[in-house]
Amino acid sequence: MRDTRDGPAFLRTIVLTAAAMLAFAANSLLCRLALLRGEIDPVSFAGIRLISGAIMLAVIVRFKSRSHVPNRADWFAAVMLFVYVAFFSFAYLTLSAGTGALILFGAVQLTMLSVGLRSGEQFGGIAWLGLALAIAGLVYLVLPGIAAPPLVGAALMAVAGVAWGVYSLRGRKVADPLASTAGNFVRAAPLVLLMSAVFIAGGRAHATETGVALAIASGALTSGIGYVIWYAALSRLTAMRAATVQLSVPLIAACGGVAFLSEAITPRLVVASAAILGGIAMVLIGKSRG
Repeated sequence: MRDTRDGPAFLRTIVLTAAAMLAFAANSLLCRLALLRGEIDPVSFAGIRLISGAIMLAVIVRFKSRSHVPNRADWFAAVMLFVYVAFFSFAYLTLSAGTGALILFGAVQLTMLSVGLRSGEQFGGIAWLGLALAIAGLVYLVLPGIAAPPLVGAALMAVAGVAWGVYSLRGRKVADPLASTAGNFVRAAPLVLLMSAVFIAGGRAHATETGVALAIASGALTSGIGYVIWYAALSRLTAMRAATVQLSVPLIAACGGVAFLSEAITPRLVVASAAILGGIAMVLIGKSRG
């Protein structure tokens, strides 16, 4: 948070940041819960999540956005959003909530750091060491073994993370990020509806009332309202602190998985989490000092 720690505003930033991280972690828990119990198929979950998120964000933007500068329609960003939501849903057919969130946010951060390197950002010794540690942690997590997560699920979540990282980079310079996100949700909806039509035609789509409710909660609440809360917190967070606090999401998701889904925290997950999250933190600290 910025240096002006003026009492109520500082406390408000802490509360908003914590609420946003809980919302992001809840996305993993809601998706895993819905798919684990067979309440809904992954395509229907992704479609309902996107559409309910688009509706919620459109309503909020209608009453909240003050920007008079129109955002250019970015169809590439919409495609990246679609890829993220779709691959995220399929990955949670086999991954636990904590493992999925760890792979997702690790891939997001590594994607953004890689783009930074290509664009000429300078990394010091600590940053390079942290990057190597984070990559080693990801490799260790998916190495074959009894405790390794399913390779297909891990690969799907890694693709989702790369897509979200690219999407985040595309949105860094838009005039109104909230309105831009709402527009991208709307533009991504037809893509997921097309995929849903293929699933329905193949007789593979199914959904219970509980599955639909979980998907709506993921789209409207933890995605739609979650992004609104996050953008409100970002106004008082430095770039490094914004990136650092997001490292808490896999840990929150893992704890939620234990509490609500009876998932186990394996030694491999603990070691990989320490390597990945610690390594990325080292990169962020190293870049900040540089």
